[in-house]
Amino acid sequence: MKIDLTDTTSSKINAALMAARRASGSTAAGMVLTLVIVTDEGSAYDALKAANDASREHPMRTLAVIKRAGRSPRARAETRLDAEILVGSDAGSGETVILRMHGELVAHAQSVVLPLLLPDAPVVVWWPDNAPLHPAQDPLGSIAQRRISDAVTAESPVGQLAQRAESYTPGDTDLAWTRITGWRSMLAAALDQRPSTIISAAVEGESYNPSVELLGLWLHSRLHVPVERVVTGGPGITAVHLRTKDGDITLDRPDGLMGTLSMPGSPDRQVALKRRETSELIAEELRRLDPDDIYAAAVRTPVDRLREPAPHAETAAAVSETAAAGTDAGEDAAGEDAAAEDGAAAKGPKKTAGKRTTRKSDS
Repeated sequence: MKIDLTDTTSSKINAALMAARRASGSTAAGMVLTLVIVTDEGSAYDALKAANDASREHPMRTLAVIKRAGRSPRARAETRLDAEILVGSDAGSGETVILRMHGELVAHAQSVVLPLLLPDAPVVVWWPDNAPLHPAQDPLGSIAQRRISDAVTAESPVGQLAQRAESYTPGDTDLAWTRITGWRSMLAAALDQRPSTIISAAVEGESYNPSVELLGLWLHSRLHVPVERVVTGGPGITAVHLRTKDGDITLDRPDGLMGTLSMPGSPDRQVALKRRETSELIAEELRRLDPDDIYAAAVRTPVDRLREPAPHAETAAAVSETAAAGTDAGEDAAGEDAAAEDGAAAKGPKKTAGKRTTRKSDS
């Protein structure tokens, strides 16, 4: 069922929701939380599809807030609220309300959302893109128990991690962290199966991927060992190496589908590490509404703690050292040859030739 309301109010939207619920034969809400999606027209379709798929695991009321400030002064001066209500199969296992706010109402979105929240139910706010610098201080973020952002959509995804660390408030999380749940689970299970002392670690993955950085920061914060960051062509994370005295524990996933777990003294095993859809990531985040302390410790670890291999720098250093050594050796040899020539002038040409041959064979 789909209901369109133009130039409406929150009370009229609530009344339409009640009428739609009664028309479908259900008088009780039966939903466990309210998910508020703050997005734009370009990202609304994908975000709503992911939320509807996740609602089959978590029946919820989804409120999509689309802010349309207007381009012209006249459009910005017009304050209007348009709503689109989806109930039944069109909204997954819950209710969906798309709120399009025009004009000055854009700056007061919380005043529209508050009357539409489910009573006595948790509130989760999700920014699919363009998350605020301080989610907990945002007017909509301040009413939520959980705040979900996605660093991969930022202009500088890795730099966004520093901002998330600076503004972290209990209840914040990021889908870049959710994407590495499978990797963290497999690595923890491998160490449980074969307890070892980790000397160092290396994380391989595509450049500018915040999930790769977060996985390295998590390993550094939990194992307290140096972690090396290796850039590859992807997709996503491609491999993790945990170095021990007995050999490397390696989790390799070159194709983004299946991974191979290798441990010293054990046969290689195939593990499922498929890259997940956004709906699966949102469903996972909605399973827990308490603060994620492990994420907080990882994101607060500075990114510069990860060491990057610099083969070109090492090669240049080696070449410069070799050149310096060669220069010193050449100067010594030149000095010795000069001395030999001086001695040869006094002792004769035969010994001079012999001394030169000996010098050349030593160098």
